[in-house]
Amino acid sequence: MPALQLFCLPYAGASATAYLRWRRALPAGVELVPLEPPGRGARLDEPLLRDFDALAADMTNQLCRQLTRKPTQRPGAAPFALFGHSMGGLLAWRVCHLLWQRGLAMPRWLVVSGCAAPSRRDPRRFARLRGDAALTAELRKHGGTPEAVFADAELLRLTLDVLDADYRVCESFRRGDAAPLPLPLHVFAGRDDPIGEADLRAWALESAAGHTLDWFAGGHFFVHESQPELLRRLGALCERTGALLPERASRFVPCPSLPA
Repeated sequence: MPALQLFCLPYAGASATAYLRWRRALPAGVELVPLEPPGRGARLDEPLLRDFDALAADMTNQLCRQLTRKPTQRPGAAPFALFGHSMGGLLAWRVCHLLWQRGLAMPRWLVVSGCAAPSRRDPRRFARLRGDAALTAELRKHGGTPEAVFADAELLRLTLDVLDADYRVCESFRRGDAAPLPLPLHVFAGRDDPIGEADLRAWALESAAGHTLDWFAGGHFFVHESQPELLRRLGALCERTGALLPERASRFVPCPSLPA
């Protein structure tokens, strides 16, 4: 049984496979579990979602299925945590709220990376990002996309379709009346990321159990540019959680099917 399950949610335009290389760099006993949105990777044959709440519900369902996938083991014996970069961070925050609202087991902590706080987001900016030219320019602006993608027409088409759907997800986001989460919240940020410092520090309002802010070298995709440093910090959080006594783990409540 792993000491900790770490669920990872991808950024806009990406697949869960973006995190697979992390497995070897994390401490022993940590089971990295990438959560795959529909329309990409192993779920390529499923229709893309364009609504934030629908995608958050889908991710919550997927997380709950992973927690109960081994019937021979006691469900919930290992604690779990969430990590999400950019759009993935915002989705991870909403997944925590969905778990909380239903009285289910909560993650030990949440890491939001390269993501403005819910109260500081302007969904209107995504309305301007429509059409292949604008989406391609956005990919090049932020970096992190291999040149091979731009050189392959079929691969670029797939990437732009996924990115457009994810931007519609971001455009549909509304914070609503969300109370501070009852768990520690850790913010990872890039020193050269266009996201303002005030937009990052506003995450402090989203946790009733404390928060931290760590800076890394690089722009919006510092998760790649500063990957060794980021994984050392993430690994330290995992090791601290894994050292907790088993009896302190959250009680697991089987997850009902949530609307997608």
